[in-house]
Amino acid sequence: MSVKQISVFLENKAGSLQRMTGVLAEAGIDMRALTVAEARDFGVARIVVDDTFKAMNALKEASFLANLTPVLGVLVPDEPGGLDKLIRIFSEAQINIEYMYAFMGGKDSKHACMIIRVQDTEAGEQRLSGKGLRLLTQEQLAELVGH
Repeated sequence: MSVKQISVFLENKAGSLQRMTGVLAEAGIDMRALTVAEARDFGVARIVVDDTFKAMNALKEASFLANLTPVLGVLVPDEPGGLDKLIRIFSEAQINIEYMYAFMGGKDSKHACMIIRVQDTEAGEQRLSGKGLRLLTQEQLAELVGH
């Protein structure tokens, strides 16, 4: 039930991110979620898009180094303690969260959607099962944001 995330390696210089977004825009790709992390000489843009296959092809044709990573998409109640409930489940199971980012739930204004990378996606899914948090598929994530 994981979501496919694209990680794109970018030079850490002006215009690199826009070059990537321009390629995706020209290919008609709609980004659902985005985060950018930087290091001294490079950055990594992590994106969830509406058409992963088309986006990967467009990026590779434009000479970007990109790869796919399975991540978890989890709806978290937009209330005090909502995120803590999610993190506590992983903590108690000794599952390390490598990184995560969020966006508000689109049509569902009562939830935020957390995109979470853990080393073992299947183990993460199993730990969340039956805990009152909703795991999202790629299609459900698209429906959530209204497309």
